[in-house]
Amino acid sequence: MEFLKKGIIVFTATMVWASVINAQTAEQMQKAFRESYANELKSNYTGAIADLQKIYKADSYECNLRIGWLYYSAQKYSTALDYYQKAVDLKKFSVEARLGFATTANAAKQFDKAYQKYEEVLKIDPYNSTANYWVGVNYYTVKKYDIAAKYFELLVNMYPFDYDSNNMLGWTYLNLGKTGEAKILFEKALLNRPDDASAKEGLNKCK
Repeated sequence: MEFLKKGIIVFTATMVWASVINAQTAEQMQKAFRESYANELKSNYTGAIADLQKIYKADSYECNLRIGWLYYSAQKYSTALDYYQKAVDLKKFSVEARLGFATTANAAKQFDKAYQKYEEVLKIDPYNSTANYWVGVNYYTVKKYDIAAKYFELLVNMYPFDYDSNNMLGWTYLNLGKTGEAKILFEKALLNRPDDASAKEGLNKCK
């Protein structure tokens, strides 16, 4: 029994010490993130990144995600992609990390990588509006209008007054020869953005 009592005391002391260490670590991380946000507000991205590097851990999803964002903001896209990918690897079902990667890849004109990540997002979240829109744009760009229409139709059903969705579906239908449907969509787009050049051009082509 004496042995068990000593074991319990040692275990309890260890747990208390671990709790103290974890609390200190959490406070240090919160302080680093707070300072990082403050530097970001001043567009001091180098400083904001340095704040996080002080407490950086390779297995921290939050650190990798935020550093990815900061490198993207600093237009250092290659490094940003590395950190976003680390975040994706740490959280296999993360949509936000994949969208961050895709946004960065688009900025770096690495469109194939962006498209790949949008497709990954749709496997996790089939109704994600951002991913559906850009996958639709990708198919529209390569003139696969029948496939593009499916993505834009979903968006218009979910967001009936959204300008981008109505306008892109209008152009897609126009290219498919569905001028009547396209006209209605361009008119809706113009309710959202009166005098919009793209929607007005599309509407004129329907006449």
